[in-house]
Formats: sequence, C-alpha cells, structure tokens
Amino acid sequence: MKILVRNLARNTTEEELHKLFSAHGTLQSCTLVMDKETGESKGFAFIEMPKVGEVKVAIKALNGIDLDGNKIRVKKAEDKVEK
Repeated sequence: MKILVRNLARNTTEEELHKLFSAHGTLQSCTLVMDKETGESKGFAFIEMPKVGEVKVAIKALNGIDLDGNKIRVKKAEDKVEK
C-alpha cells in the first residue's frame, strides 16, 4: 500500500524517512521526489508498506508530526488516473 508524505523540508533525506517509517513496520520502498533540473527535493515522498495494518498505524502516528521544522502530512496515496 502506498503512502504520500507531504510538506517535507527541502533538507529531509530518504534515510530519515526510511528510519521514521520503518519504526512502524516493513517498508517495500521509500522514494523522495526530486526536481530533475535542480536535484533538490520537491517536498514530498512516497512510502510503500506491504501490510495494511502497519500502514494505518504509521499514518496515525506520523501525520502532523514535526520533521526538520515542518509539520508533515501523511495519508494513503491515491491511484494515479490515466488521462
């Protein structure tokens, strides 16, 4: 199940996110979205966790916490709609 993490500080790393979310369960992937031109973080990331129960716990525990000076928003990612 995919999780969207928004409002990340530009200096937040994938390693920090991996550590934060792995405390709540098994991670399949952790992808910080980067700007192709500047190489800097766009301020959001996708986390994939295989177990729905762990996803719910992670979302409840981490939504609204302060990370690197920003109050992050954590929710289930919506499926991308093809145009």
